[in-house]
Amino acid sequence: MTDLTPKVLSRGEHQPGYCAFYEECGRNPLVGAALIPPIVPCRNYSRARELSGKHYNKLKEVCPMLDKGVGNTFACCSMKQLSSLEISLTLSKALLVRCPSCAENFAHLHCINTCSPDQSQTVKVTKVVNITNNLGKTREAVVAYQAFLTTSFAETSFQSCQNVRIPATGGFAIATMCGRYGAKLCNPQRWYDFQGDSSNGLAPLDIDFRLINEGETVGVPEGVIPYNGRAFRCNETTPSGGEVCSCQDCKQSCPAMPPPPVPPGPFRLLGTDAVLVISITLFCFLLFSFLFFLLVSCHVKSQKKQDEEKKKRKNKDQNCNDVSQRLIHPSEVTCADKNSMAAQAFLSSIFQTWGTLMATYPLMVLLVSAVVVTAFAAGLTSIELTTDPVELWSAPDSRARQEKDFHDKHFGPFFRTNQLILTAPGRKGHIYDSLLFGVQNFSGLVSKELIIELLLLQEKIQNIEFWSEDLNRTASLKDVCFAPLNPNNSSQTDCAVNSLPQYFQNSLDNINDKVNMTKQGVTREVDWRDHLIYCLNSPLSFKDNTKLGLSCMADYGGPVFPFLAVGGYEGDEYTKAEAFILTFSLNNYPRTNVKYNVAMQWENEFLKIVQDYQRDPAANFTFAYMAERSLEDEINRTTAEDIPIFMISYAVIFVYIAVALGEYSSWRRILVDSKFLVGLGGILVVGCSVLASMGFYSWIGIPSSLVILQVVPFLVLAVGADNIFIFVLEYQRDVRMPGEKREQQIGRVLGNVAPSMLLCSLSEAVCFFLGALSTMPAVKTFALYAALAVLMDFVLQMTAFVALLSLDARRQDHNRCELLCCVTVETRKSDKPNEGFLLPFMRKYYAPVLLNTYMRFAVMVVFLFMFSGSVYLMFNVTVGLDQELAMPKGSYMLDYFQYLYKYLEVGVPVYFVTKPGFNFTTEEGMNAVCSSVGCDQFSMTQKIQYAANHPELSYIGISANSWVDDFVDWLNPASRCCRLYTIGPNTGKFCPADKSSWICGRKCLAKPPNSVLRPTEEEFDRFLPAFLGNRPDLQCPKGGLGAYDTAVVRDDSGQIIASRFMAYHTPLTNSQEFTAALLRARELAADITEGMKSINGTSPDFEVFPYTVTNVFYEQYLTIVPEGLFNISLCLLPTFIVCCLLLGLDLRSGLLNLITIIMITVDTVGVMTLWEIHYNAVALINLVTAVGISVEFVSHMTRSFALSTKPTRVERAKEATANMGSAVFAGVAMTNLPGILVLAFAKAQLIQIFFFRLNLVITLLGMAHGLIFLPVVLSYFGPGVNKAVLLQIQRAQAETQKELELRDNMRRFYDNICYEDNEVKEEAHSNAAEAPEDSQGQEYDGKHQQEEEKIDRL
Repeated sequence: MTDLTPKVLSRGEHQPGYCAFYEECGRNPLVGAALIPPIVPCRNYSRARELSGKHYNKLKEVCPMLDKGVGNTFACCSMKQLSSLEISLTLSKALLVRCPSCAENFAHLHCINTCSPDQSQTVKVTKVVNITNNLGKTREAVVAYQAFLTTSFAETSFQSCQNVRIPATGGFAIATMCGRYGAKLCNPQRWYDFQGDSSNGLAPLDIDFRLINEGETVGVPEGVIPYNGRAFRCNETTPSGGEVCSCQDCKQSCPAMPPPPVPPGPFRLLGTDAVLVISITLFCFLLFSFLFFLLVSCHVKSQKKQDEEKKKRKNKDQNCNDVSQRLIHPSEVTCADKNSMAAQAFLSSIFQTWGTLMATYPLMVLLVSAVVVTAFAAGLTSIELTTDPVELWSAPDSRARQEKDFHDKHFGPFFRTNQLILTAPGRKGHIYDSLLFGVQNFSGLVSKELIIELLLLQEKIQNIEFWSEDLNRTASLKDVCFAPLNPNNSSQTDCAVNSLPQYFQNSLDNINDKVNMTKQGVTREVDWRDHLIYCLNSPLSFKDNTKLGLSCMADYGGPVFPFLAVGGYEGDEYTKAEAFILTFSLNNYPRTNVKYNVAMQWENEFLKIVQDYQRDPAANFTFAYMAERSLEDEINRTTAEDIPIFMISYAVIFVYIAVALGEYSSWRRILVDSKFLVGLGGILVVGCSVLASMGFYSWIGIPSSLVILQVVPFLVLAVGADNIFIFVLEYQRDVRMPGEKREQQIGRVLGNVAPSMLLCSLSEAVCFFLGALSTMPAVKTFALYAALAVLMDFVLQMTAFVALLSLDARRQDHNRCELLCCVTVETRKSDKPNEGFLLPFMRKYYAPVLLNTYMRFAVMVVFLFMFSGSVYLMFNVTVGLDQELAMPKGSYMLDYFQYLYKYLEVGVPVYFVTKPGFNFTTEEGMNAVCSSVGCDQFSMTQKIQYAANHPELSYIGISANSWVDDFVDWLNPASRCCRLYTIGPNTGKFCPADKSSWICGRKCLAKPPNSVLRPTEEEFDRFLPAFLGNRPDLQCPKGGLGAYDTAVVRDDSGQIIASRFMAYHTPLTNSQEFTAALLRARELAADITEGMKSINGTSPDFEVFPYTVTNVFYEQYLTIVPEGLFNISLCLLPTFIVCCLLLGLDLRSGLLNLITIIMITVDTVGVMTLWEIHYNAVALINLVTAVGISVEFVSHMTRSFALSTKPTRVERAKEATANMGSAVFAGVAMTNLPGILVLAFAKAQLIQIFFFRLNLVITLLGMAHGLIFLPVVLSYFGPGVNKAVLLQIQRAQAETQKELELRDNMRRFYDNICYEDNEVKEEAHSNAAEAPEDSQGQEYDGKHQQEEEKIDRL
């Protein structure tokens, strides 16, 4: 029986050598549910007892600071009290033993209160109750007392424990020992108040700690002397031999560390941005160089002007154009001129013969082409389309990919995350006056109503069930969830679900629970709010300090840290949170595992429930959500939705080509002169080349991707359309020679233009083949597919399209209508060449205006300014690709990313992974890794802690956990964690902490003399598996199951071949921060690797690397700038070489070609900066494409200029601009622009930015440089007229002149002979009858014609 009426004592006796209480009286009747039995002492004012024997040994073991030697040691505690005190201290020491001085100071205080021989001088009993035991004996039990101690002792003790870490969580141990205040707001008084609060489930009675300043007597009862014993600082050794605490647990132990280097700022010159200064200097240099060139040129021209005017002669060229040029002597012809002319003649001859052959047998050519394309395209039956972003953007041999493969092989892939971030904007908050925690502000979100609604939604998701074909049964969350504490036989409650209702163990009853509680004479109701406040600040607690007595642990047994449950708060004001976070974690199975499909099905059902809930008008939440599959789903969805946009784009291009290729001389012949089928044929040639390329690579096992499907047809269409326009327009402008067949004309026209087509196609193909040297899979496969597609397009244009044009020309010659081949028209085709609208316009207006003296100067200045400005902008382009850009507009993932960046308070986990080659079992090896007492000051985990001290530079927000530290603490005999069975069949084997000490009476290891415990190699290997399989609980919070069971991988011999240490990044919101975080983590890991390699026995190839799930995506941005320069340089090189070779080693033309393409590329990057187009792998693909398209804008013009025979560069530039510029404008610019403009309506942001914006920029800049800048540059710096060609023209003209003179002489000779013959005939037949006049005229005409034929034959 128990008398529950407490007796408050107003007077106490306080004398040295006397006890205030002694022996145990039984269970405290005032304490309800408790984590350990609340056994209280009996009120007993008596002398302290002398200890001997077992009693003395027990005191010496539990409270060594009270040991005065045998015969001199007195105490106020019995053996039972010592045993209970030992159990209580053991629970705390499991967390504090890392720091010996902290553990000793903590024990010191409670030993003084419980066992001090002068106990009555330091405590004052304030409450007792009568307790009657089973024998009927009633005794007074102490249920509350005051403990007096000096502030110096209290503060020193607190400071020694303030920074002791919990390696498993990266948090502070004191956060679990300070109630709602957590580590940040904890102070000595609050720390002791928590220890003396019986409602925390650990203290058996209430202790009112009074901290008294030295010399102060106010508030101190008479006779009481506040305890002022020696408390040890954390950087001091203890009398029992304990070493100083480590740097991680004690700031005073840290060495003097220089501040981390600040990332270098922007390069500055003359007090301003150096790149800007360089760009301005570059512009000034180029401008002055150009002005100097003009001055020199004018001077040289003025000197030669008179001589040149005297030597000018008026001649006619082969096109009957007037050409004023001097006569060329054979000795003036250089070798380069001869090579150039020979190259052109050789190529023209080959292509003329080839074109004639293809045009002669069109049907056979089309049939063979179809068979070849079909054979190649048949490979599409085995096409493999890469959609996995990792496979797409990370090379298999890249560092990040190898690290990911190593991590996933040994630890498994990072679990799949399915998350909701819920808010309730507009709801009014409230103020709660808590009995325990004072006035607290609650946001409108943190309300009982919404917590219950969140719980109901969570339960609905947890109860998802569906039929699985892979499992052939009904599947649910437990089949695929991540269950850290029971991974092998999981139930639904074992699944890791992190949410705020987990603080109530997902129990509606716990949320609704409330109870009256009295504190300091005030009685008030406590409810869910008090429990929530406590748990948010002390998430590792197994029991709150309210009368509710609820645990803070989740129902699956792990803690829920506040940053995983709520978001949108400042500091530690969790109750003001603006967002709830609900996270379901699933195992990330390999794609070949049948459970991968089960997980995908579960996530699909998850999305359905969430989307249904979002549409529910009764829902009180505004929220964003995502499943692990969402990114891939949304990308695939938007790709499918944007396919019609691409189809429309191609259709617009087709309509333009079909209309623009036609020659419209009369409304009656519009159906005859249209080129609908030719345009369709050109499109089909492009399509067939892409299909052939894709089929070929599918045959040999190189996968394709959506990027290839979207970009390659567009690129080949741009290239192919240009060639089609040049060929067709040249044919339309040409006049068939007398006696020349149609097939021969087509061959001759092809011989004129095919070298230019070969120049562009070969340059682009070699460019893309070299681009395949890229390490990024997406860029590499794109380059391979594009190169072969361009080659196939050229081959099909030289075969199938020539044949198709031959058939169309035959139809047109027979005046047959297109599509209606049986219908003919009577209006015949004009014999004059059809120049269309564009050629006359550019010849009469555009070229003369552009190449005006003043306009040319203005163009040079403007383009030089553009280039210099773009150089500056190029250095300011943003590198990266934010993941939200991969989502279409309106995607629910965009809302999720917005919520994620706004509300989450911690970043992604980062693992520091060790490879094989390091021996963890040696003392030296453990010290090089751990961060507790006795560890190296620059150990692995300590270096990570140093980095975490500067999160703004290292991007490490929470320091790494350490299985080595917790394993050593777990082995420490000061805790109950590692014990051995001493009775029963398991004798000598590991005994869990929840087993009775009667059957587990032996510790795994003996207590070390200096508190630095290190197992031997044999002990390490023996007990490590037990540690990794030990489930943490109140008795042993250091158990490794859940936290570390997957963090250590051993081979069959027991050797550790891989391990990992988990830290957290700071919140990362864009690709630049992700990239910087990766770089800093690698630098840190490299430093750790060097330190650990210095340990004896470490393998030379041992390595520590950081792993984050995002590394494979952001690693490319560490090297994408130099790799982009390398790829683009490789693309530029063949354009120069091929141009020089095909123009007969014309270095100047090749150089001007190269310079213009470089300017287009640089200007494109500059505009990217202005238009906020980030530089990344997708942009790099488009820049490589830009080089290819630039070749089309530039090379045709350069070759046309090089082959022109006009006397001056200006005239040759005008001719090239008019003749070839019109074809380039119609074939490249006007082909690309309509299709590009259609892409502006695409839903995918990637397409809008990197296909619409960037391709529009590429096309406009290519057109500006090709049709404006290049003609002007050629008019200034272009190569001179090929003298070999001029000499050939002069010789041909001389031979023609001789033939004409010979013809005139022969005609006069025959005229004389005919005159004499007529004289004789007239005399011989003077009497004959005269024939009719008409007959005589016809006879004379016939004879004259015969004479002309004789002359021609001669």
